[in-house]
Amino acid sequence: MEDLSLGNKKIALALGSGSARGMAHIGVIQRLQELGIQPDIICGTSIGSVIAGCYLTGKLEHFTDWIQSLSTTQVLHYMSVSLTVTGGVAHATRLIEFFENEYGNPDIETLTTPFAAVATDLMRGREVWLQRGPLWDAVRASMAIPGILTPVAFGNSWLVDGGLVNPVPVSVCRALGADIIIGVDLNSDLVGRQKVVTDAKAPTNEESIEEEESEDEELIVNEDSEDDPSLSAAFSRFTSSIKEAANSFRNTSETQKQPEPPGTVGVMMSAINIMQDRITRSRLAGEPADIMLWPRLGHIGLLEFSSAAEAIIEGRNAVDRMLPAIRHAFKSEGDDRFIEPHY
Repeated sequence: MEDLSLGNKKIALALGSGSARGMAHIGVIQRLQELGIQPDIICGTSIGSVIAGCYLTGKLEHFTDWIQSLSTTQVLHYMSVSLTVTGGVAHATRLIEFFENEYGNPDIETLTTPFAAVATDLMRGREVWLQRGPLWDAVRASMAIPGILTPVAFGNSWLVDGGLVNPVPVSVCRALGADIIIGVDLNSDLVGRQKVVTDAKAPTNEESIEEEESEDEELIVNEDSEDDPSLSAAFSRFTSSIKEAANSFRNTSETQKQPEPPGTVGVMMSAINIMQDRITRSRLAGEPADIMLWPRLGHIGLLEFSSAAEAIIEGRNAVDRMLPAIRHAFKSEGDDRFIEPHY
């Protein structure tokens, strides 16, 4: 019998943008591994580049446990929210330092698996494929959500989130030599399903959680506002808005008759959702993947990292829903890495 393994094609994962919804990428990778599918190329945009970085450093399992252990307040702590920075409201220094200290910071060109992180040149409006230099520097640029995380200097320009131009980097995978591309679109069911986000303080159910959040806010305010009461008040309002944005999907009544006016963060998040949905549809129409996965994540907010476990499960389910398409794509290419599931 002919050994088809000699003719294995290059498999690529194109991990799309979507912030907290990107935890679904973990479930996708886990399920594909169980099916015997290991990527030969991996490209990521925004949160997709974060998950790719964890995978490429061999720390995806550690990251999975870590992210599921964090509260919303702890996530905000790692975002390094500050009113003294320009171009955004957070600089994510603590998060990047965590990755560097825990997972190392290898140069991209030394990785055993080809990788590219997609960012956007803010001055020229072009997409930039980051394929050299420190891994987490590239990831930080790719995940710089406009208005939330500060831009990253790049030559004589600035880089922001790659989701502005290429939310699911199928084209990058193709350019790197992929034969079979598995794309993961986190934005397929966003528009029309979001609840309105207000600037009201997010309610909490337990006094201990409220006390923890208050202590963490006080710590960051003291760091960044230098005890200026006006900055403290502004910071408190902003963090309340962030918390409400992160939790509104669970706290807003389904029976509410009239929508409340959207808050600042709510407007930004909704605008990003609409933009990514439209750009994703346009890019994938002209540059389709061989296999597309669509996790159903429209109910999970942009900053709702507390739903990581749910998103991971949905990532696995998205793979299972597309098993016939995966089977067909691999059979068509004569690749034997797909293991038929047993039930």
